[in-house]
Amino acid sequence: MNVSARNVFKGKISALTEGLVNVEVAVDLSGGDTLVAIATVESLRGLGLQPGCEVMAWVKAPWIILISGGQAGTPGFSARNRLTGTVRQLIRGALNCEVTLSLAGGSLLHAVVSNEAVRDMGLQPGLPATAMIKASDVILGVRG
Repeated sequence: MNVSARNVFKGKISALTEGLVNVEVAVDLSGGDTLVAIATVESLRGLGLQPGCEVMAWVKAPWIILISGGQAGTPGFSARNRLTGTVRQLIRGALNCEVTLSLAGGSLLHAVVSNEAVRDMGLQPGLPATAMIKASDVILGVRG
């Protein structure tokens, strides 16, 4: 399956926290990172999600918020997922820039932010940055 989301992660479900309507799904990625997704209980049942299950997680690049530097001293944010990596590449367009981060496990993460934000944060290849992703912006899928 091909999808328009630039960020595609493979992992295994490590935990499920089920509520009446939604379920929080923790997905362990390579390199020790964990990505948390929120899905409906109906999706949980329909996809057959359970601990140990292999899943794919998709996140569109414009849904990602970047913070320059690492996580230490980062103020509180409501975004559940914080993935720290190193800026690998910047591709500047007329208004926006695609920022590629290399994560610890070798995964690449792509974010689209304004050129102004890249300049204000001083993002450059080789510098650390943290990607913040709301759990509700992670889309899960399984092989059918």
